[in-house]
Amino acid sequence: MMEYRGREAVDRLRADYGGVDGLCRRLRTSPGKGISESEVPQRQRAFGANSIPPKPPKTFLQLAFEAMQDYTLLMLVVCAFISLAISLYQKFRSKSGSAAAASHGDDTEEQAGWIEGVAIAFAVIVVVIVTAFNDWSKERQFRGLQAKLEQEHLFDVVRAGQLTKVLVSDIVVGDICQVKYGDALPADGIIVQSNDLKVDESSLTGESDHVKKSLDRDPVLLSGTNVMEGSGRMLITAVGINSQAGIIFSLLGAAADDDNGDDGEAGGGKKSGNNKAADVDAAAGGSSGAAAGAGNRAGRGEAANAAETVKLTGANRGGSGDNHDQDLAADDQQQQQPEAPKKRSNFGAKEKSILQAKLTTLAIRIGNVGSLVGGLTFFILLVKYCVITFAPPPTGAGESLNFTRDLQRLIDFVIIAVTVIVVAVPEGLPLAVTISLAYSVKKMMKDNNLVRHLDACETMGNATAICSDKTGTLTTNRMTVVQAYLGGVLEKTVTKKFEDYPRRISEALCRAIAINSGVTSRILPAEKPNELPKQVGNKTECALLGLVLDMGRHYDEYRSQAPPESIHHVYTFNSVRKSMTTVIKRDDGGYTLYCKGAAEMVLTKCSCLLDSDGEERPFGRQEQEQVIRRVIDPMAGDGLRTIAVAYKEFGPRDKLPDWDAEDQVVSRLTCIGILGIEDPVRPEVPLAIRKCQAAGICVRMVTGDNVNTARSIAGKCGILRPGENFLVLEGREFNKQIRDPATGQVTQERFNQVWPRLRVLARSSPQDKYTLVSGIIASRLSASREVVAVTGDGTNDGPALKKADVGFAMGIQGTDVAKEASDIILTDDNFSSIVKAVMWGRNVYDSISKFLQFQLTVNVVAVVVAVFSACVITDTPLRAIQMLWVNLIMDTLASLALATELPNDELLERKPYGRTKPLIDTTMLRNILGNAIYQLVITFALLFAGDKLIDTPIELGSRVPTEHFTAIFNAFVLMTLFNEVNARKIHNQRNVFTGLQRNLLFVLIWISTFVLQILIVQYGGMVFRTTQLELSHWMWCLCFGIGTLVWHQVVISVPISILPTCLEIGGSTEQEIDQILEDEEYDQMGSLTDVETDINKKGQVLWIRGLTRLQTQTKLNIICDAFRLKLAIFRHYRTEFISTY
Repeated sequence: MMEYRGREAVDRLRADYGGVDGLCRRLRTSPGKGISESEVPQRQRAFGANSIPPKPPKTFLQLAFEAMQDYTLLMLVVCAFISLAISLYQKFRSKSGSAAAASHGDDTEEQAGWIEGVAIAFAVIVVVIVTAFNDWSKERQFRGLQAKLEQEHLFDVVRAGQLTKVLVSDIVVGDICQVKYGDALPADGIIVQSNDLKVDESSLTGESDHVKKSLDRDPVLLSGTNVMEGSGRMLITAVGINSQAGIIFSLLGAAADDDNGDDGEAGGGKKSGNNKAADVDAAAGGSSGAAAGAGNRAGRGEAANAAETVKLTGANRGGSGDNHDQDLAADDQQQQQPEAPKKRSNFGAKEKSILQAKLTTLAIRIGNVGSLVGGLTFFILLVKYCVITFAPPPTGAGESLNFTRDLQRLIDFVIIAVTVIVVAVPEGLPLAVTISLAYSVKKMMKDNNLVRHLDACETMGNATAICSDKTGTLTTNRMTVVQAYLGGVLEKTVTKKFEDYPRRISEALCRAIAINSGVTSRILPAEKPNELPKQVGNKTECALLGLVLDMGRHYDEYRSQAPPESIHHVYTFNSVRKSMTTVIKRDDGGYTLYCKGAAEMVLTKCSCLLDSDGEERPFGRQEQEQVIRRVIDPMAGDGLRTIAVAYKEFGPRDKLPDWDAEDQVVSRLTCIGILGIEDPVRPEVPLAIRKCQAAGICVRMVTGDNVNTARSIAGKCGILRPGENFLVLEGREFNKQIRDPATGQVTQERFNQVWPRLRVLARSSPQDKYTLVSGIIASRLSASREVVAVTGDGTNDGPALKKADVGFAMGIQGTDVAKEASDIILTDDNFSSIVKAVMWGRNVYDSISKFLQFQLTVNVVAVVVAVFSACVITDTPLRAIQMLWVNLIMDTLASLALATELPNDELLERKPYGRTKPLIDTTMLRNILGNAIYQLVITFALLFAGDKLIDTPIELGSRVPTEHFTAIFNAFVLMTLFNEVNARKIHNQRNVFTGLQRNLLFVLIWISTFVLQILIVQYGGMVFRTTQLELSHWMWCLCFGIGTLVWHQVVISVPISILPTCLEIGGSTEQEIDQILEDEEYDQMGSLTDVETDINKKGQVLWIRGLTRLQTQTKLNIICDAFRLKLAIFRHYRTEFISTY
């Protein structure tokens, strides 16, 4: 049945099942009352649950086996065998040891050469275990987050005659579901009753035109499609894997498995972002996205939507069938959306975040520097060896070519050169990024920010502009009627009861409000004695229903007089109508039309007005303009939303109009009155906006409300400040100013003349919001380029939410489509939560910068020591196992310590970084080089003058641990440890201990690392190549460490102007930014069809985008350490990694 469409489906339904009533009888359900709760378990057993069985998670051994498939790990295994073979060969060839080993002074080859191969094997095991554990833990985190999301997916269902919200996964065959604008249908069904219902089926058919649904036109509703207009009820006929989307999704899951199994990592080990996301998604358990967008994936070959796994997604958790509360600003999709351009194959918009782009640039620059130094090192070593070995005496030994010996030396030189390259890589950075983002995302959930895309967290820290909705975001969204214009009289305070007005006015007003409102909008009693009644559903309608209650009547009395079967036609709210109209069939055969909406829009459709006696009198255009000036404008000036209520009657003998001809039907109305609804500004919003402005973030209001209302609210919020040169525009005027009069197209030049001063955009459509966001992002007026965040709640806000660098969807009033298009969901719809997101985003960025400052200081010192050891002396002051401790353990602990700093208000006292600021600017560069110079001076001073400085004999080439080298190792670690404290501050703060008491984890890790260092030095012995130090030596090393704190004060006193800006690393050029924006353009379209497709792509990136990138980088991190271990055992503490870069 569900495979038929249009008229064929109507005929099939009547022929095979006797219509909807016959189908209800077969399914043993009532079209009016639904089923009872007790029937749910039985129906789940008979017809299945509304979920797709998740793919079992991969076991730890499976994840470990997958980790072993990495090319570089396989190379390490080969190196392990070669190392063991060489050591055994040397041991049996000459029991007294080779002369080459003695000449290098490295006793590991002679005494314990087998350690090389064992250490490499051990490193591989560590890499595999850590990588597998990381994948396993991230998958578990993903499943946990998904479980939380699923708990919030509710749908309106009629059970036992009562409308209730149930989890989407609890919907069963036979349920009667209430569907409305913005809903993503969770299962297949047949229409029971519809009101101007239009559905977007592009996810299944590819057709962008909305399909009108009704019992006599096309009664079939399919899971995964979206309700774009109207409302109605549907009988559920198929759920889970039996639904159309479920079937498609199951096939896609099988196909994805086949593709993944066949393709592997073909093409040189390179795997596309889509495949990677699909792999992780499949591991995360299949999907409920079958309902909310599997059709998109079917039509375009996408894999499972990771944003909606395990359970079928459901409906909008708030709002009513009208949703004219949505700032009166939903766009008419069919009229304004452009034709979709051809898709590209890449992953889509915002795939490359601001931080990611800077990290990529940083990695390239560091790789280039490391390659240059590594190549130079190899050249020096090769020349030195050739001169010493082959030059005739007395310059060299004059020896002849020895293939085995010379090949071994050549391999040694290559390894040393690669060591230098690997040393330059900040291997702990990926782990720091992962920890910082994951930690922040978890904490942000407590601040009412549900982060759907991991990298949106740090992107928000760079935001320079916020385009915010008004209703519910800047205001409380608890609306109350405070002024009224009834019977030709303006009431500044509404206190009258039903009897105080002429009966015709009172009766018409209460009936029009009660009947012409969504059934989900209602007023519930207060849960506690001192609380206000609870408003459920559309808040504008709740305000009107509250007026009915205040007048002494109950809206249910009027609703009972107009049951659903008496509703003849409904013209639901959209941004073109800016109103809602319901036509009711009366018992006498006539019809009554009720209309409510934006006052100035409804008035233009009125020809009569109820006067003070309740009688109709003519209401001409001139009087309408007077009412606008005397009533509507003053109300709007007080910050009130103005709603006009009107009606029209059709007699039983009147010629009925064509109900599809809306302009003819909704005309010549009789105006009952105009109501002024107050939506107070949230008390915390003005302070939050002042914080944003102090932080260099420009806040703009984008609303569908009257321009005077918007101006008033913006003034109360602090968006409009006295003395500023700002613009307040309506959408029509905005378009006029930014578009070329000749072509009608938006030009960046004209746009740049408007947006810097624009603060309020009123009477705007979602297309206007999209145009505003696009233009600001593309503008080059700002040196650092703008980073834009935007809020949205309606289905047609999808394009703007996707185009923005960070899209915020309303968790309460937002539709499913808006939530899917967003990066972060505001669970409380509160602007102050956006400010908290800014703080967390800046904190993430700073945490990563802190770790970079710390890590690169270590790396600079290590590179210099490695190169110097290889080219100048015949020994290395830092042994293999010691560098293993410094890199594998200290870096991990440091990333955990520095990445978990809590945000503070200081973060909002500086300007945003924007797109172009380098990740490592001159300030950080000065700190890195300054502290590295101190550590190098101390290291080399101890190396060459340790006997004079701390009274330790200088012993180079010793085959046993010495106090000399142990003291150097200890001083190096303690200087690094104290420099970790310095790294807590990156903005020239003098007091590096500020806020230390708020980060107990940092203190605990720092103390633990210090204690472990004591144990390693005093009791490490041959394992760590150390010997016990005397107390005096410990005190000297401690002084060197504390000296790092003192020296840092000197470093930050050096003016950064002495460093050239060309040394900055990690910035983005104008060309790079333009390329990123150009790559994003293809899926930044006004077409909801493509928005839906892109939404499903974005769904894959819920955590997966971050995990794919960061897990890969973390794997490289651990591989680096494994290479380092191999090289250290080989005399220089690191191994091959160059192929990865």
